[in-house]
Amino acid sequence: MARSLLTLRDISREDLFAIFERARIFKDKIRRQERVDVLRNKIVGLVFEKPSTRTRTSFEVATLRLGGGTVYLPATELQLTRGESIKDTARILGSYLDALVARVYAHQTAEELALYSGIPVINGLSDLAHPTQAVCDLITILEIKGGFDGLTLAYIGDGNNTCHSLLLGCALVGMNMNAACPDEYNPDSDVLEEALLIAAATGSRLNVLQDPIEAARGADVLYTDVWVSMGEEEEEETKFKVFRGYQINADLLKVAAKSAAVMHCLPAHRGLEITDDVLEGPQSVVWQQGENKMYGAAGILDFMLR
Repeated sequence: MARSLLTLRDISREDLFAIFERARIFKDKIRRQERVDVLRNKIVGLVFEKPSTRTRTSFEVATLRLGGGTVYLPATELQLTRGESIKDTARILGSYLDALVARVYAHQTAEELALYSGIPVINGLSDLAHPTQAVCDLITILEIKGGFDGLTLAYIGDGNNTCHSLLLGCALVGMNMNAACPDEYNPDSDVLEEALLIAAATGSRLNVLQDPIEAARGADVLYTDVWVSMGEEEEEETKFKVFRGYQINADLLKVAAKSAAVMHCLPAHRGLEITDDVLEGPQSVVWQQGENKMYGAAGILDFMLR
């Protein structure tokens, strides 16, 4: 079984900073249009059960920019739709490809792909975790703030896969994090426990709160995600009621640090989890964050394959 990146629990603090450094180098080289062939003769498969704009494009382009090739494998066009098991599919794909990027509904699917394929599997999103998103988020914070020590990220919204990965990521780099979530949508307790163990070693402080204002007070980064994730559409009406008040807007921005950066993993529903004026405002680094998905993908691919 090859080493995979299914959650940020799969890598160490040193590994994460090595990925940051790879991403920085590739960003510099790609922007200068320098040839990079670190993935020459490598083929990456993208198994996607869910639609994607940024994750699919960033990993496809990153692979091509690094000299490799990709095969896009939407789940609707695989024999999985006719009852073939994940483990049988994984074994075959593992014999053809050098790595897989998997965007799936159930985290167990990503785990089975990793168990049976024999090649590195990178989780491009599951119901439990979104580690590649957290990597590009941390790269962006490193760029704009110069480091992580003493910083606090305030996450406002659903304690979902993105929140889980940010908790682990902040713990690994030693950054503080406040997660403000409605009580019934708190982060998974096992993920939080693991993050707290890591934080105890790195010195970061992690808090789960209910009050967005308390979470955002003095924060250096304000972060949010959609209230309704893919596959939760039947909960939309309920969630819209519960999450009122969990919005990043001008009033919430006022209680954060004056130099606070605003982040969103996109796609954004303007007027719900974030207001248009803040998303488009001078403190928003959302577009830099989005671009960094490609460089984060490049760093991850290079690290996992080499």
